Amino acid sequence: MENERKLRVGGSPLLVPEFVAVHAWVAIIGALALVAGNIVGSIVVPGHDWIADTVSDLAAGRYEIIQDVTLYAFAAALICLSLAAAHLHDGSRAWSVLVYTLVLLALCVTIIAARNEYGDGDKEGIVIHIYVVYALGALFITAFSILGFRGHRFGRGVIVSSRVSAIIWLVGTPVFFNLPTSIDGAFERFLGIVAVIWCIIFAMAMRRWSFHHG
Repeated sequence: MENERKLRVGGSPLLVPEFVAVHAWVAIIGALALVAGNIVGSIVVPGHDWIADTVSDLAAGRYEIIQDVTLYAFAAALICLSLAAAHLHDGSRAWSVLVYTLVLLALCVTIIAARNEYGDGDKEGIVIHIYVVYALGALFITAFSILGFRGHRFGRGVIVSSRVSAIIWLVGTPVFFNLPTSIDGAFERFLGIVAVIWCIIFAMAMRRWSFHHG
């Protein structure tokens, strides 16, 4: 009976709401963990200025473990989003690109956490931090844009939030790279919050849709 519930006529797999729900909740928790880690790190790290200092500054140095762990949690959130999105694939090439984009985003976040560059002034060897940040910006804009045009089945809220996020990041990313270092930390956090909110909205929408159509 359980197998029959998960199969359509002809043997094509049905949606498994429980699978999507688990990954959606992990994505939500991982996204919130990133915010919590940034708040805690900003309080614990001596002399940290959340307006001037970036997340990269928190992810390097004596207390790097706080931000690093939550960056890994956010990477796990992005992986879970990609798994849930793959399970709810709509058959289009654009959706495939979205799934792989989320995986690449998780990889970028992991590299930023693991490499310990930039924030501690590390200039030894090949410093790739800035290039990973460029990739992060391009990938988030890609993910926002795809869902903004392919997310109709999840409701208007997903469409609107994705398009707004895409516009904010498209305009805000070049602004961030040209801001003085005295205020770039606050602006980076603003962009980060936009991404976190988008992840949570997307995760909740996938969970609702799968349970209604499973």
